Amino acid sequence: MAATFFMVSGGTYGTEEIIHGAGYGRGILILLFLPVLWCLPTAFMIGELSSALPQEGGYYAWVRRGLGNFWGFQEAWLSLAASIFDMAIYPTLFVFYLKQMSPWFGVGNHGIYAGLFVVVTCAVLNLAGIRVVGITSLWLFLLLSAPFALIVVMAPLRMGALAQAHTAPAATGLGLLAGVLVAMWNYMGWDNASTIAQEVERPRRTYPKAMLAAVVLVTLTYMLPFVAVYLTGIPSSVFGEDGSWATVAGAIGGKFVGFEWLRFLIVLGGMMSAFGMFNALVMSYSRLPMVMARDGMLPKVFAKTHSKTNAPWVAIIVCASCWAMCLGLGFKRLVTLDIMLYGLSLMLEFVTLVALRIREPELKRGFRVPGGLTGAISCGTFPLLLLILAMVESNHEIVFGMNGLAFGALIIVSGFVVYAATGKLRRRLPQPSLTENVEPA
Repeated sequence: MAATFFMVSGGTYGTEEIIHGAGYGRGILILLFLPVLWCLPTAFMIGELSSALPQEGGYYAWVRRGLGNFWGFQEAWLSLAASIFDMAIYPTLFVFYLKQMSPWFGVGNHGIYAGLFVVVTCAVLNLAGIRVVGITSLWLFLLLSAPFALIVVMAPLRMGALAQAHTAPAATGLGLLAGVLVAMWNYMGWDNASTIAQEVERPRRTYPKAMLAAVVLVTLTYMLPFVAVYLTGIPSSVFGEDGSWATVAGAIGGKFVGFEWLRFLIVLGGMMSAFGMFNALVMSYSRLPMVMARDGMLPKVFAKTHSKTNAPWVAIIVCASCWAMCLGLGFKRLVTLDIMLYGLSLMLEFVTLVALRIREPELKRGFRVPGGLTGAISCGTFPLLLLILAMVESNHEIVFGMNGLAFGALIIVSGFVVYAATGKLRRRLPQPSLTENVEPA
């Protein structure tokens, strides 16, 4: 559950623009209702497929079994392509908070070296196996949540007292639509935990429970701090950029012996959040090349694992090296493009859910989406509508000098080309068996 938390959220950090653009009232409603429309259907789908097919590679293995080799490859391609836009930013966020503690890391290449430290450390932790990553995630969750818990406890004591403490103008940020998109980004990544299924104890029971518990946990960590800050009277326009939580914490906590202690804890938590997200996602993404290599989709060298920890050491090192090379680019997180690529891979999983219900009705499932086949079909309705919303919004974005929607389409088409170019690897590759894991008559 802790690892899933970091694959999806990483704490309250990154939600500032939602409140800045939509205001407290609408922003909190977005954070409250989006889990019902976006997260719960996804958690239900993942709960059923992970309990039915607890295989290494997770969503890639599901789609390959339900829809065939081609779509299984595209599922992995979309996920790995999205990781390029996503993974390099977490060490950058780590450095962003680190510079607030020591400006020295903002001089020269010091920040890049600090980001490289994050990449190398997380790679080493992942080479030690998933139990180490899971325990690390649990402790990081407890530590980074502590300062926000203090905000929730202390804010009512400052009720209305900070209304005049800030003179920022009225919120004129992203607006309601973009606020929804930012919230979608903050609520996505539920399927990432599925790629380590064979390394999890009792996956058929563990996954459904962990998914539903993580939905509640993530929602509360987003909502409660904003509700608490609203009580103090601090205007929503204060949440205008990443790092605003440090300013808010400084105002609520005040100074102790001339030291803004709560602000310091929030900054330290931001570093732990970025580290924890990168660490957990290395574990998730590194399993894709390993399983694809076993299936003949990639060269066999990616299938090599450590003899003691069973960690895919080649895949971890190669993926970490690719992400490390992106550290100096300095590009900002492209939320709409991220959602589009992730959303398309998610839609393939919802289609797989329905396909397996039709093709393999006797497949043993430890958990089922309620409502039979109709429930399985309708489960993806709201996520699909939200994905269409993201694609419409991406049409207004410019990415590397071209339309965001066209750029995303280029990445998608590239997956078709790469699949055709690697045909020799799959010359003797059979379609996945439909006879495994069938419930006895």
